[in-house]
Amino acid sequence: SAFHTACQPGTPAGSARWFLGGRLNVSVNCLDQHVEKSPNRVALIWERDEPGTAVHVTYRELLDLTCRLANTLKKYGIQKGDRVAIYMSVSPLSVAAMLACARIGAVHTVVFAGFSAESLAGRIMDSGCKAVITYNQGVRAGRTIELKATVDEAVKNCPSIQHVFVAQRTDNKVQMGDHDISLEEEMTKADSVCTPESMDSEDMLFMLYTSGSTGKPKGIVHTQAGYLLYAALTHKYVFDYQQGDVFGCVADIGWITGHSYVVYGPLCNGATSVLFESTPVYPDPGRYWEVVQRLKITQFYGAPTAIRLLLNYGEEWVKKYDRSSLKVLGSVGEPINKEAWQWFYQVVGEGRCALVDTWWQTETGGICIAPRPSEERAEIIPSMAMRPFFGIVPVLMDENGEVIEDNDVSGALCIAQPWPGMARTIHGDHQRFIDAYFKAYPGYYFTGDGAYRSQKGYYQITGRMDDIINISGHRLGTAEIEDAMADHPEVPETAVVGYPHKIKGEGAFAFIVLKEQTARVDHIKEELKTIVASKIAKYAVPDHILVVKRLPKTRSGKIMRRLLRTVVTEQSSNMGDVTTLDDPSVVQEILDAYQKYKEKSSS
Repeated sequence: SAFHTACQPGTPAGSARWFLGGRLNVSVNCLDQHVEKSPNRVALIWERDEPGTAVHVTYRELLDLTCRLANTLKKYGIQKGDRVAIYMSVSPLSVAAMLACARIGAVHTVVFAGFSAESLAGRIMDSGCKAVITYNQGVRAGRTIELKATVDEAVKNCPSIQHVFVAQRTDNKVQMGDHDISLEEEMTKADSVCTPESMDSEDMLFMLYTSGSTGKPKGIVHTQAGYLLYAALTHKYVFDYQQGDVFGCVADIGWITGHSYVVYGPLCNGATSVLFESTPVYPDPGRYWEVVQRLKITQFYGAPTAIRLLLNYGEEWVKKYDRSSLKVLGSVGEPINKEAWQWFYQVVGEGRCALVDTWWQTETGGICIAPRPSEERAEIIPSMAMRPFFGIVPVLMDENGEVIEDNDVSGALCIAQPWPGMARTIHGDHQRFIDAYFKAYPGYYFTGDGAYRSQKGYYQITGRMDDIINISGHRLGTAEIEDAMADHPEVPETAVVGYPHKIKGEGAFAFIVLKEQTARVDHIKEELKTIVASKIAKYAVPDHILVVKRLPKTRSGKIMRRLLRTVVTEQSSNMGDVTTLDDPSVVQEILDAYQKYKEKSSS
C-alpha cells in the first residue's frame, strides 16, 4: 500500500512519513515510525499530582492506547472531519485522545480543564463538536476538580454533542447519563490496531481557542504537515534536543505550549516528554526541582509567572535538589523580567545552562524568536528573545505603516513572509482572521505585540499593543472580562485594564459604574468576581474593582482605556492628549476615587 511504501526502513529518524501524493498522518509520525525502530523507548513520563508517583509509557504502549481510543471513537460514529472536545487534565490518556483524533482524521479542540462550564459550552458550540472526552474528576495540588460535572453542565446547552466519553482519574463514582460512555471499558474491548487515515497536508489537525480583543474567543485553526514540521524543528533546534534527553515542558495541554512542546514536537522527534499534572508549589516550592532530580530532566521549559512565584520562596528550595542533569532552560508565555531571568539562570541553572526566552503565539504554532539556535556559544542577553528562527522574517512598523529599517528602534512587530506553523484561519470566521492579523499592515502578519530592535539587531518584545492582558501567561481580552461583568443587573458600565503585578506579570483592574448609590458595594464586588470565575475562569477575576461615577469617554462614546491605564500605573503626570474627551473633568474625578481606594486598601 502507499502507506507501507512510505514507511520503508532506512528513512532518517525524525523525518516525516508521507503517504503517496503528499498525504500523511500525524499520529504515524509521532508513534508508528518510532515503534518500528525502538518500541520500548519511553515516550511519556507522567508526573502525577501525587508526589513521586511517575508513570512511564513507552512508544509501543502509547500507540496501543491511541489505537484503542481511536477505534472506540470510530465505533461511536466519529469520523474524518468531525470535531471532538477534550476536557482533561494532563495525562497519557489525554495525549492519546489528541493522537487518536489525528489518527482517524477527526479535529480535536482541547479546552483547558480550569475553564468554566460556560467557556466550555461556548467552545463546543462554536466548533460544532460531536463528542467530549473527559475524566470523572481531575486532581490538582491534592484537591479534586469536578470535570465530569462541569461537562454535564456545559453539554446541556450543546445539541451537537452525541457522546461524552468518561475516563477514571480517581476512584470516585460520578453520575452517568444516557450519552455517557465509560472510556476505559470500551478501550479494553477495542482492537489495538487502527489503520491511520490518509490526510492532506492542509487538512485541519486541531482548533485551539484564544482570547481576542473583542469578547468572543476565536478558534485558531492549525493544519497537518506545516504545523507538525514546525513544532518538531523548533523543538529540536531551540532546545538542542538530543536522543536520550528527558524533555520537561511543564505546560498544560490546554494551551498551545502543551500542544507543540509536550505532545507534537517531542513525539515527532521520538523524544521522552514529561507530563506535569501538579503545581510548582505542591506539596512545597521544591516540586519542580525535585522532579528535575528524580526524572533527570535535561531541558526545563516553564512560565515566568511560576519563576516569579518560586523566587519569593528563596534559593534553599532549589538548592536542596540536584539539577546537574539540566542543559537548557526555557521561558514561555510572556516576556520574562530581568530579576526572574537572573534567578532562573544563576540559581536554577547554576549559570551553566543556556536560557532561551522564547517568543511565539497560539497563532504561530511554534517558537518564532529565541536566542537559540545560533552559532555555538553566541551571546544570550537577559530578557531578550533575540534571534528569529529559520524562515521567520520579523519587521518593525511605524505608526504610518512604514517599515523601520534601522537598529536601536521600536515599533509594531510584524512577520514579512509565511512560515509552516502559522495558523490558517479562525474557525467559521475567515474575515475576522484577516481583520485581526493582516489588515493593520497589508502584506504582513501583525503579531499584536510591540518590539525593540537593539543596536546589534536583536529583538526584545515590549508587550501587547491592544486591549489584551497577559495574566500568569494566559492571554485574555479585557473585553471578555467586561462582557462577563456586564451581566450584573446593577453594573451598567465596566472598563478593565491591565496593570503590572509582581507575581502574575499583569493583573486585571476593573472600573465599574453602579446604577444607583448603594450600601451593597462590597457585596456587588464579590458577585462580580463570582460571575467572572463562572463565565471565564478563576484566573480572569480582577484583583481590584474600583467604583467610579462615570468612565472617561470620547465624544463618540468610546471609553479611553489608555487614561485608566495611566491612573493605575500611577503615571498621571503623563496623561497625554485629553481634548477628545467628552468632559475632561472626569480625569480628576477618577484620580480622586483611585487615591481614596488606595488609602483605604493600605489601611
